[in-house]
Amino acid sequence: MENIHPIFDRLLTQKDKEQFLNQKAKVLWFTGLSGSGKSTIAENLEKQLFSKGYFVQVLDGDNTRTGINKNLGFSLEDRLENIRRVAEISKLFINSGIICINSFVSPTIEIRNLAKEIIGPENFIEVFINTPLEVCEARDVKGLYKKARAGEIKGFTGIDSPFEAPENPEVEILTADQTVEDSVNDVYTKIINHISLS
Repeated sequence: MENIHPIFDRLLTQKDKEQFLNQKAKVLWFTGLSGSGKSTIAENLEKQLFSKGYFVQVLDGDNTRTGINKNLGFSLEDRLENIRRVAEISKLFINSGIICINSFVSPTIEIRNLAKEIIGPENFIEVFINTPLEVCEARDVKGLYKKARAGEIKGFTGIDSPFEAPENPEVEILTADQTVEDSVNDVYTKIINHISLS
């Protein structure tokens, strides 16, 4: 008789793969304003975790908007679809036992709740990279705030598009008075028990 169950019922489980990799698969969802330090902290956290034997994948705008999401703009509707696709990809990584560090502005509570619902609350850790707008704007490494203030970029988060701060993030990192190293160590200390099998 033909097996009518979905393929997921016939594949190795997330638990099987977690035991093989000796880690718990989680999505660390970094949210915060542009220039808050999300990507820099994510990149350095990836290196720190990898050096300690964890298998990690970073997802951010650079490696998703140049590929699977390259047809999307920055309207709230497109941002929602961007995050929906990223969450679905993250779910596949989770099923493979992999720790995902996702660095996205994801500006509204609705957008982040959508990601959490798709990924599953048990696998989702919200990390708020909390940096004041004036600090992000002073950094402005890509010149985006300057362009937004000049009206050259429309719908820029924090200028003419809203950013809704997380109300109860599992992890909050205050970067304004911290070095990158301090921020990375702060995240690592706060998430290590969530990703370790020991």
